[in-house]
Amino acid sequence: MSGVNFARPAQTATGTLRTSGTPFAPSRAARELGLKRREFDLAVHLGCVRTVPDEGGGGRRVGRDEIDRLRNDAHFPDTLRERVRAVGTADGAKLMDVTPTRFTRLARLGLVTPVNFYLNRYRAVVWLYLADELRQFAAGKDTAPLLTGRTTRSLRNQLEAGLDLRPRNWRGRQLGFLLRPADDPWARAAVVASFLDPAQVAEIVNDPYERAYLNRFRPERPAYGVPGSPAARLAERIMTADDPDEIGWLRADLAGTLAEARDHRPAPRPGPEQARASYEETEQEHVGHLPQQQERRPEVSVQSGASERTRGLLSRLRGRNPRPARDRERAARV
Repeated sequence: MSGVNFARPAQTATGTLRTSGTPFAPSRAARELGLKRREFDLAVHLGCVRTVPDEGGGGRRVGRDEIDRLRNDAHFPDTLRERVRAVGTADGAKLMDVTPTRFTRLARLGLVTPVNFYLNRYRAVVWLYLADELRQFAAGKDTAPLLTGRTTRSLRNQLEAGLDLRPRNWRGRQLGFLLRPADDPWARAAVVASFLDPAQVAEIVNDPYERAYLNRFRPERPAYGVPGSPAARLAERIMTADDPDEIGWLRADLAGTLAEARDHRPAPRPGPEQARASYEETEQEHVGHLPQQQERRPEVSVQSGASERTRGLLSRLRGRNPRPARDRERAARV
């Protein structure tokens, strides 16, 4: 089965730029480069725009020297925009000079890999492909027969069986994008975990403190509609591994990266005093919300009042001063 290679990309240095002045935030850098925010993010993933760590811990930024380097290009901004231009099926078929049907077959077979996707107003998935990669595919000598020749019987059988490698190949590509700048072992483990179902992660990371620590490094996913909506659930399925081979590879990689992270730095956990304070606070909240205790308090007050009234009534029946009766009993005993 054709598919993307899930080998982990080599760790590259993305923060080696020397900058003069305060680096730009992503939104400001996108404006300086004449790119839309989605185009800018893709340019960073592809390595077209180099970033530096934010000293304040707020993600990554773009140095002023990098902005100047890109803007000094003789064909700026056309060259940069063309490198990040993504097209759908119709435009991709035109670039490769094939029919949209053949283009879709090539994509389902994993021969061309999407770089992004979005959901249209009908909640249909629209896959996007790098225009530059499609041109290279069409110009290749080895791939030329795939554009004009008849699809082999084995490939047709796979297509008829419902093969569609577009989601898996997109996940593999996105995994590489996110792993490349992750220089912390816990961050790398969190990236791998983000493509697995939470139940799969819990089986491997059975320590709740480690799972909570992984969540701190979990990359933010793009939003597709209101959380819990049909569009959001569809996007969630696309972003979560569902192929058995893919799941097995991700589970093995998560176990390996988690072992590296534990050796590098154990996950923080509360000390005895913090744990005791947290437990007592939880118990107080629990007791304070018990309805039975709240109901019993007025009952005790009523019973107490009734008992006092009963003793007062007996005293009046025996006389206003019950002391003489007690004196007579004491005298009789003597």
